[in-house]
Amino acid sequence: MNKAKLNYLVDASIAVLFTVVSITGLILFFFLPSGLKQGGSREVLGIAKQVWTQIHDWSGIILVAFISAHFILHWQWIVYATKNTFQKKQIYSEIKNNK
Repeated sequence: MNKAKLNYLVDASIAVLFTVVSITGLILFFFLPSGLKQGGSREVLGIAKQVWTQIHDWSGIILVAFISAHFILHWQWIVYATKNTFQKKQIYSEIKNNK
């Protein structure tokens, strides 16, 4: 698999996982908050709070793994962009000091 396809798959996976984590987080926050009374609903869309929590937690863990892979795949660009950004600031400050 070439690097472009791998980047695409990693980025698409990040997008899907971000969506899952966001939706499950909203469901847990708004519809299944902690501290519900004993008689309160413990299900949304027929799925128990424990299952929503597991989906949310595992999706988040996998998301972190894919984000780490994303950083690894783009590490050379990150280093180049960081060096380029700080070198420009240093050059501009030297120009100002010489005036």
